[in-house]
Amino acid sequence: MSRRVVRQSKFRHVFGQAAKADQTYEDIRVSKVTWDSSFCAVNPKFLAIIVEAGGGGAFIVLPLAKTGRVDKNYPLVTGHTAPVLDIDWCPHNDNVIASASDDTTIMVWQIPDYTPVRNITEPIITLEGHSKRVGVLSWHPTARNVLLSAGGDNVIIIWNVGTGEVLISLDDMHPDVIHSVCWNSNGSLLATTCKDKTLRIINPRKGQVVTERARPHEGARPLRAVFTADGKLLSTGFSRMSERQLALWDPSNFEEPVALQEMDTSNGVLLPFYDPDSGIVYLCGKGDSSIRYFEITDEPPFVHYLNTFSSKEPQRGMGFMPKRGLDVSKCEIARFYKLHERKCEPIIMTVPRKSDLFQDDLYPDTPGPEAALEADEWLSGQDAEPVLISLRDGYVPPKHRELRVTKRNILDERPPSGPRRSQSASDASLSQQHTLETLLEEIKALRERVQAQEQRITALENMLCELVDGTD
Repeated sequence: MSRRVVRQSKFRHVFGQAAKADQTYEDIRVSKVTWDSSFCAVNPKFLAIIVEAGGGGAFIVLPLAKTGRVDKNYPLVTGHTAPVLDIDWCPHNDNVIASASDDTTIMVWQIPDYTPVRNITEPIITLEGHSKRVGVLSWHPTARNVLLSAGGDNVIIIWNVGTGEVLISLDDMHPDVIHSVCWNSNGSLLATTCKDKTLRIINPRKGQVVTERARPHEGARPLRAVFTADGKLLSTGFSRMSERQLALWDPSNFEEPVALQEMDTSNGVLLPFYDPDSGIVYLCGKGDSSIRYFEITDEPPFVHYLNTFSSKEPQRGMGFMPKRGLDVSKCEIARFYKLHERKCEPIIMTVPRKSDLFQDDLYPDTPGPEAALEADEWLSGQDAEPVLISLRDGYVPPKHRELRVTKRNILDERPPSGPRRSQSASDASLSQQHTLETLLEEIKALRERVQAQEQRITALENMLCELVDGTD
């Protein structure tokens, strides 16, 4: 009698758990735009969510600790004249975020560590080069200030945000709308999916398609693709019978997938979130109420189903925390921020362990906030792997760093709205505004503290009166 051997894996028992009610973010009017992006971006400091906004596009940025009900007058980041379609935090500066919009522009914003008193309306820089809506953004994983954008004009533009210049424009590779773009681990290659049902691997600096695969999934719905740590590709799509699929591909042989997993029949596009440290891919479908996760290994069948986290409410979008933002003391290996219609709910993925000690096998060194290359070094042909950090003592975010734009955006030819001031005068004005807002915040906090103390004194006086009356 043969006995079934259970596959050994430290991730076999990973389980998901929704955060308690007091750890959620409530009363957020999540955007209703029909676009297949995640609508949410998160880093170790902030949570950003695209929200409904009258007369333009906006997103809200909350410090991670600001859980509970969000005030309806909480300041937003507003500046776009049409809905925001995608947002992405800079991997090398936790205070910098880029937003892409239906208004054809990309804006890069500096988010202060303190809560602003009013809406943030002035981006550090506006990047103009697309002729139609911009739906996809992705920062370069290792080069400083390099940002990729893909638009409805079927063009991919790679920008140097520090100067506002176009580094590379790939305008003749995609005959139709680009659905997703993903860098490989060192940023030397791109994987793109397009409405023409073709999966492409592109060398952006040479402007060449290295290899491509037509119809990796037979269905008509959009594809998504991400690189794995060893350079393979994971794609999600649909079969001809509308069954959702996950496929693993070896770019050196695009004829047949290395592995193919068929799941359920549904319309929701599967957004893949891949963790290179653990080799786990999490699949979140828009409109689904579940997260499926699989482990990718070197041994057949290569893609191993682990489990499914299920809940009652469907998800409108999903944010994925970088590894350095996780709580290593609780063996947390992933954290998602699930968007509902009016709230955002953290979902924590944990490996059960009995020991309280740091688990080396769960937390290999992971990409940190330092860039390995400058933009011009990358453009000249250099490649570098991400600069890794250890999570043994937990991750402490670096202090606030400003993104400096060294010259005016060369793509912005609009006449200035008023008399130009010198850079030093502008800097002084910004500094004064920063000081003013900081003082206002301090005054507000002190007032709240005084009010709380006055209430406490009144309560103690009442207790004292009751005690005196009792003794009489």
